[in-house]
Amino acid sequence: MNKDKRLVILERLRDNNPKPETELNWSTPFELLIAVLLSAQATDVSVNKATDKLYPVANTPQSILDLGVDGVKEYIKTIGLFNSKAENVIKTCRLLVELHNSEIPENREALEALPGVGRKTANVVLNTAFGWPTIAVDTHIYRVSNRTKFAMGKTVDDVEQKLLKVVPKEFKVDVHHWLILHGRYTCIARKPRCGSCMIEDLCEFKEKVYPES
Repeated sequence: MNKDKRLVILERLRDNNPKPETELNWSTPFELLIAVLLSAQATDVSVNKATDKLYPVANTPQSILDLGVDGVKEYIKTIGLFNSKAENVIKTCRLLVELHNSEIPENREALEALPGVGRKTANVVLNTAFGWPTIAVDTHIYRVSNRTKFAMGKTVDDVEQKLLKVVPKEFKVDVHHWLILHGRYTCIARKPRCGSCMIEDLCEFKEKVYPES
């Protein structure tokens, strides 16, 4: 895909959604971090249902630490992998209290040192909470980037590096949200909704799917 076509795609996505936001519910960087940590292999809807009950009770590292592992599990037991996630939440909260004065570090290395926090989670927090031009690549973004030929790569890291290279500076902060929402609602996994896609004419996917007339 050439530079001009990518630019038009980004302009259309921006015009359609000038100020995109994550669909996870959060009001502080800490709440965002925990929500993203819980969202691995789970839907944002299921995470929001859990955190909407958890955060009014405990939404700081110390207050969640006070709940203990079993207490956290009670709130997140409807989310996949809740046992290991509860352990990671408690370990992360302990480190935030002990090492970071209960603040979320605006630092990639420090974030990735927290239990359960990998590069993708760190990217989301740096981007969404702090406005960094990072691009977190999840399954939706990986699929959309490869399927459209916008930024092809064999691994999520490959796609991330390609996106960082080809996306102009003015779009970098928001492109993560545009692509994830496009993958979640239009360029879906099994049967993409090409007939209602705003970039269908620019997409280089050869096996486009249209509703039967």
